[in-house]
Amino acid sequence: MSFPRYPKYKDSGVEWLGQVPEHWEAIRYKNVFEEKFVEAGGALPLGSISFGRVVFKSDEFFNEATKATYQEVLTGEFLINPINLNYDLKSLRTALSEINTCVSPAYIVLKAKGTPDKNFLKHQLHAFDLFHMKTLGAGVRQTITFADIGACRTYLPPLPEQTRITAFLDQETAKIDALVAEQERLMALLKEKRQAVISHAVTKGLNPNATLKSSGVEWLGDVPETWDVKPVKFVVEIGNGSTPNREVPEYWTGGSYPWLNSSVVNLDSVLEAEQFVTERALKECHLPIITPPAVLVGITGQGKTRGMATMLLVEATINQHVAYLKPTSPSIDVFFLRRVFDMAYVYLRRDSEAGSTKGAITCEQIGNLKIALPPPAEQREINSYVDRVSKEFDTLTAEAERAIDLLQERRTALISAAVTGQIDVRAITN
Repeated sequence: MSFPRYPKYKDSGVEWLGQVPEHWEAIRYKNVFEEKFVEAGGALPLGSISFGRVVFKSDEFFNEATKATYQEVLTGEFLINPINLNYDLKSLRTALSEINTCVSPAYIVLKAKGTPDKNFLKHQLHAFDLFHMKTLGAGVRQTITFADIGACRTYLPPLPEQTRITAFLDQETAKIDALVAEQERLMALLKEKRQAVISHAVTKGLNPNATLKSSGVEWLGDVPETWDVKPVKFVVEIGNGSTPNREVPEYWTGGSYPWLNSSVVNLDSVLEAEQFVTERALKECHLPIITPPAVLVGITGQGKTRGMATMLLVEATINQHVAYLKPTSPSIDVFFLRRVFDMAYVYLRRDSEAGSTKGAITCEQIGNLKIALPPPAEQREINSYVDRVSKEFDTLTAEAERAIDLLQERRTALISAAVTGQIDVRAITN
């Protein structure tokens, strides 16, 4: 859909704005906002900016002394992240707070002067952030102050027009957000269906007419009668590694042997490392040499990492937060083993929430996990089937992700066009 433009424009003299409607008035941001004096906000819950919104965040790792240095930001106040402007430029570093919270003193907290439409200013600050603010901190200078922002010139329409633009954007972005939500629901359904297909193949096989038997294991249920059920430790070598002392340079400097931390389990497969240790570290620091292929499983953490599995396809070693599984019997295929642990994710997470090791999966727990083992030839058939089906689901998911990206680009472009006067919304009816 195309929108009308204003009848007359003038040169703004501001590169990121270009031409603006003739009746819009020039003003510097120091006359639009005032910086809020730092006020202790330690009694409020912690918050931060996330993609253009002020959100609460966990205070689990913050002590009271740290919180006491934080500043408050209240509903209706503006928050700006002025640090590392060259990093993650699409994340939106400005926000109009809808909550009462406290934030790091590194943030800039602003109040609007007078009685502008705050939502109009919120949208225009987003455009300013995307198209100009990052240039203020380019190069070596990664951090800016309110003085840098306040010196920048912008153009504002009359207040009734600001309100009309806000109403228009609320209406149009709601339509886009609804379409994004549909695609996100589709992605969630695809993920759920994908997992169900993998789980069924790994526990029931591909023959719909197979005779089933009780596995005696709650999370497995019934399995084909030709399959064995046994603990992982009977067919797999299990172990974990360590983190060599960072204060011993002989363990790290000039290192060439790949060393992996638990972040790699979020990958589909591991083909390279970002960190390397020395031969001395391998000899002295309980670091296993793992030859590929092998399965890696994250064994600690409260996020999604704990219980996640990936394929190791290069020789490497690991830290203490990862377990490796290497088949020791021809009765199990390593790629089938990976699929088993994809399915076991929920069970392992739930099982690791109890006992003295709460929040961690032990190598002993992994070893005692009972799994269903088809004959090796059937394992390979299941692998091929799961790979093929997974690619089909991945293709559909990628299409949904592309649709979301296009919708988000459309949303950003529409907001920018409206708050910089590139479209005239005054005569647009609902």
